[in-house]
Amino acid sequence: MPTTSTPTTSTLLTVLRAAGRADVPVLLWGSPGTGKSALIGTLGRLDGVHTATVIGSLREPSDLAGLPVVQEDGSVVLAPPRWARDLAEAGGGYLFLDELSTAPPAVQAAMLRVAMEKVVGDLVLPPATRIVAAANPADLAAGGWELEPPTANRFLHLTHQPDLDTFADGLTIGFDRATEHRDDTRLRPGTNGDQARATAQVLGFLRARPHRFDACPTDPGQGGGAWPSPRTWHHLQRLLAFLPHEAEEARRAATVGLVGEAAGLEFLTWVRHSDLPDPSLVLDGVIALDPALRDDQRFAVLSGVTSVAVARGTAQAWAAAWEVVRLVPVDVAAVAARHLFAARPPDAPVPEAILDFEPVLSRAGLLAS
Repeated sequence: MPTTSTPTTSTLLTVLRAAGRADVPVLLWGSPGTGKSALIGTLGRLDGVHTATVIGSLREPSDLAGLPVVQEDGSVVLAPPRWARDLAEAGGGYLFLDELSTAPPAVQAAMLRVAMEKVVGDLVLPPATRIVAAANPADLAAGGWELEPPTANRFLHLTHQPDLDTFADGLTIGFDRATEHRDDTRLRPGTNGDQARATAQVLGFLRARPHRFDACPTDPGQGGGAWPSPRTWHHLQRLLAFLPHEAEEARRAATVGLVGEAAGLEFLTWVRHSDLPDPSLVLDGVIALDPALRDDQRFAVLSGVTSVAVARGTAQAWAAAWEVVRLVPVDVAAVAARHLFAARPPDAPVPEAILDFEPVLSRAGLLAS
């Protein structure tokens, strides 16, 4: 079980909802009988969506990979089970993969494909399917296994422990209403600007701390939790786009639950002290690029500005981004220049700023001459 702090019920709900929007699979850790499956069922009812529960310890690999069925022409299709067809017919919802740590390794492998690719046999689940798994610590689960590092690295790890106040309210007014009362954080819409801000933070930190980019634990006892990898940093970038800046506890739980405590706390500290401007405002000229920024901060801002300009896809935004990029030394701005040039809109004239980066773009094979 990962050694992360236990979030409050409100924080847990915020992160679960943000992860669902960002398409990041979640793994809830908790002792038996703490209501993990009941919580997901409650969220399904509150959202008005279908919830499918698959108990790993009771399944065979074919229950998740599909049952082979021979067709009249001799071909074989992998028919999805009933729970998958129900999800598809409902247009998505919550898929709760329970008892992941007590499922045999072969079943775990089948569950992973479902969690990461949303594929069951020959059926592709709807994009609106939100994946949540649950596991008991190996020392508390009958016949449990420690998760292998590749398995653990696919999930956002959260510790679930119900608080007495929520339980008391549940007994009094019903658990759905008690949960709804604690679901009080409004998520960000995840706009292009939100995504660009998250991109700037993640890339700026990794440029300043490259040793945190990919660090699989060498201690076998630590590999079953959260640790930094390209996959988990990408998960974090998508998820942060939906978490409000003021939701500090939710941002902490999400970050530590994806990249681990050491890298996560260092990332949050870097973001707090970097005070990066909004890339959208820099692109639009509302905020000027501060020349006093460190190289890692300027790299982060340019990454965000480039991301916004590419997302807008207009010649005007593309040209405005070049005016920001040219303010930064070539060695710092080279990556942003390459990405920006590769995403040139068809109707965009070539700005003079490109001349400053002609050697860089030529070496990257982006210029004919």
